[in-house]
Amino acid sequence: MAQVEADVLALEIEKVRPRVPTLFDRDDKFYGFISKKPVEVISARDMRIPLEIRPGGKSGHFDPEGGDLGRGDASRYDKAVIGAVYLKHAMEWTLKSQWATDDSRKAVLNNFKDLMAKHMNEFRRFLDALCMTDGTGVLATVGTFSVGTGTAGGDRLTLDSDGFGAKLLRFGQPVNIYDITLATNKTLGAERTINFIDYENKIVDIFPSVAAGVATDKIVISGVSATPPVSLLGVPYHHNNASTGSWLGFTRSTTPEIRASRVNAGGTLALPFPRRAINKLGDRVGIDEKMALTAWMHPCQAQAYEELGQMVSVIQKQAREEGLDLYFGESMQMAGAPVKKSFAWDKKRIDFITDVWGRAQIKDVDFHEVDGKKIFEVRGTSGGVVTSMLMYLVCGFNLFVDNPAKCSYIDNLTVPSGY
Repeated sequence: MAQVEADVLALEIEKVRPRVPTLFDRDDKFYGFISKKPVEVISARDMRIPLEIRPGGKSGHFDPEGGDLGRGDASRYDKAVIGAVYLKHAMEWTLKSQWATDDSRKAVLNNFKDLMAKHMNEFRRFLDALCMTDGTGVLATVGTFSVGTGTAGGDRLTLDSDGFGAKLLRFGQPVNIYDITLATNKTLGAERTINFIDYENKIVDIFPSVAAGVATDKIVISGVSATPPVSLLGVPYHHNNASTGSWLGFTRSTTPEIRASRVNAGGTLALPFPRRAINKLGDRVGIDEKMALTAWMHPCQAQAYEELGQMVSVIQKQAREEGLDLYFGESMQMAGAPVKKSFAWDKKRIDFITDVWGRAQIKDVDFHEVDGKKIFEVRGTSGGVVTSMLMYLVCGFNLFVDNPAKCSYIDNLTVPSGY
């Protein structure tokens, strides 16, 4: 009988390609921008941000022929207050996974070194996602909640009702499920895990099942339990013109001075919107106030803006061979403000970020360390050592603006087709 390939299988050399591509993003665009700004070091007590709220003084006519000049007044000052929130990123691996990959003769990648190198970027990506939230830690809104139809008998959630979809979430991430009002935590004491994620179709599965889950529920960051939950004060918190609720200790209904300026697009991006948003800033703080503006948006709104430019473009063809590119380059400006793009941004918003943003920090992003030790062993039920290791990245900070009158945004934009 002739020898077949199966007879020599034990002799064959297995080829493993040494390059290991990454099939997901680790973008941290806005957090990277914020982390480069000067930091205010704080203690465990709230930081005060003094603000000149109202001008004061009493102006008017008077009678120089012995008239009474009346009494005067002066400027009104108040304070915003902000404290840190504490965030962590936990890593765990087994001793065997470390041993099996600690030499190039064993594996194409050293698992431990790769863990050390990449998970700081992963934590920063998480922080960037949290910067897109409104202080409640809501990472997604459920459009359809299909109980029991997800992976391993969990639930399938379609996240197609807002401008984020599933973008702020990660595979394996623990989360809470709250109702639409954030008054009820449906997973109190038993957080769920994301065990399937499809970014393009805006679908995640969570496990185990939440029997009380319904459409309009909110997916909320791990580690919170209050109703409503309290988390990092991101862009939608500060760029908000609501007349209800509060801002850094101020009541919005009675203090319109601390509300941001808003342009409600109510449809597709149009050229007057950015100019109006910037003019609203000038109307609040004066024409001579210097402002370093950048227009932050999802690339889909940059595309919508580019399409407006393409409609009025004229191609000047030279009498020689030329390449064709009907798209604009990266140096886009919107009403004079440089365009900054982030795939984590709300697809329905454009935010004009000025120099008023800052970071109040009690602990910079770093490894959790005890007496110089960064790697911690797990203990078993017997009291003995488990062959698993733990490592943590931790930080304590919050975001603030010191002049909400210099905050402006466009919202309720139509998301271009295909996004």
